[in-house]
Amino acid sequence: MTATGYRRVAVHPALKAWADAARGPAAAAVQASTDWRCGGTWCVGLEALENDPDGTVAGVALPWGVLGLDPMPLHRAQVSTTRPGYPLPSAAESEAAYRFRLNRDSAHLDGLLPVGPEKRRYVKEPHAWILGLPLNRADAGAAPLVVWEGSHLLMQAALSPLLAQADDASGVDITDAYQAARAEVFRTCARVELPGVQGEAVILHRHLIHGVAPWAAGATAEDPGRMVAYFRPLLPTVAEWIAP
Repeated sequence: MTATGYRRVAVHPALKAWADAARGPAAAAVQASTDWRCGGTWCVGLEALENDPDGTVAGVALPWGVLGLDPMPLHRAQVSTTRPGYPLPSAAESEAAYRFRLNRDSAHLDGLLPVGPEKRRYVKEPHAWILGLPLNRADAGAAPLVVWEGSHLLMQAALSPLLAQADDASGVDITDAYQAARAEVFRTCARVELPGVQGEAVILHRHLIHGVAPWAAGATAEDPGRMVAYFRPLLPTVAEWIAP
């Protein structure tokens, strides 16, 4: 992974073929979903794509070689889909959470799950990496992926002392260290929008802070909205996750 913490893979015929194959099934799953959040402007789409464990969808293989990744067993892809107006307020989200989504792109680190009534954060899903594959046409302002360049280095340095030597790292409360490191990320790391086009891909380091920008005025996307398939295969242990 580069010093920025992400790598873009340029449009390639094999990636375009995969996205073409995935687009129809993904759109059907999204249109049938009842899990629309943020005032009906975001479909989470967890495990919405019916791909095989090697990434094959509708008979078209995921081109691991083009991506430059070692094959790993994959879950069914998330199909994250946004519509014009994202994000809108909703009863399911506090005003503070909505403001953070609107003003800070809901910046987060994947795999840190809230536990208990106080929603303390623990590494419960130690991902190896995050792979995003745009599935349809969308303008650059159609709620693009946002990253903070180099944030993976700050996060790894902040969380490693807590996790590297723990007997059960998945049981370590990292909330305070995580929030302090994220605040430092906002102060020191460049915020970069990464709009994608069908046939390309983006690969994020597992420690990279990222989010989704609000939908810009006048931006458009094909129905049912801007769709991106995401894979996040799991590592066996948190100790492997926290390694650089």
